[in-house]
Amino acid sequence: MGEYEPTKAPTAQSDISRRQMLKKIGIGATGVGLLTQVGSVLAVTQSNNAQTLKSTSLKGNVHHSLARWTYGDLSIEELCQVVKSIGFNAIDLIGPEDWPTLKKHGIYSSMCNGAELNLTDGWGDKQFHDALIERYHRHIDLVADAGYTNLICFSGNKRGMTPELGLQNAVLGLKQILSHAEKRGVILQMELFNSKIDHPDYFADNSAWGIELCKRLGSDSFKLLYDIYHMQISEGDIIRTITDHHQYFGHYHTAGVPGRHEIDESQELFYPAIARAILATGYRGYLAQEFIPTPADVAGKIESLRQAIHLCDV
Repeated sequence: MGEYEPTKAPTAQSDISRRQMLKKIGIGATGVGLLTQVGSVLAVTQSNNAQTLKSTSLKGNVHHSLARWTYGDLSIEELCQVVKSIGFNAIDLIGPEDWPTLKKHGIYSSMCNGAELNLTDGWGDKQFHDALIERYHRHIDLVADAGYTNLICFSGNKRGMTPELGLQNAVLGLKQILSHAEKRGVILQMELFNSKIDHPDYFADNSAWGIELCKRLGSDSFKLLYDIYHMQISEGDIIRTITDHHQYFGHYHTAGVPGRHEIDESQELFYPAIARAILATGYRGYLAQEFIPTPADVAGKIESLRQAIHLCDV
């Protein structure tokens, strides 16, 4: 097979990243007084009359989810309550320690995490394979035993390697765990990031690289997490890419461009059209909101999520 050649070299400019945000918010911590605030906000919501609730109910065509880290100032308990109040039942990027809380509330872990080393030390670099193989083999069992399907993974950074070498390394490493994932019914989902703004030097910074990896692996237990925000920055042409290559995409994330904030009219993407394009492919997985809400107060953040869910509920 011929060598993969990228269409263009990414720049190394870096802005806010998920890694930085995780460090900032401290996943799982409950802010002082937040439980009271969330309870008050939800009480107001529940006091709305039946006609209002009926008029804003979800259509049921899109399976909605939310990336946990973007609402990291709420506890898992609080976030489960918020999700249920809006009318959907899934949260992305949740590890085993929080699965019991999700199950208690009837919330599904639509994208499991915790097997990865971090976002930069990934499958594209052989020096991390031993640790990753051990961690993913164990985590695949945890995911399957809990009744879940999707487990996130990352290409990691180039560190001077060519994209072709990164592909070869990723194939070498991932093939050592894919048979186990297939046996347990778990799907490994490699997330596509942009390297222009948020994740400099990342291997899987364009859909072509990820698609080529899918082809070389040739397994239904390996898909791409197509992050719409990241791919708009990297390459654009979102709807055409989804339409032409949807068979390689197993999960979707949203956020506004530029800024990674709300997906409303303050940014350049028209998410209702994107959601319709995703549905038109026959996709029945999850579309997860991964924007960073801009309001300072809990009520405003919850309203941002409510609006995003309804905007994508086509």
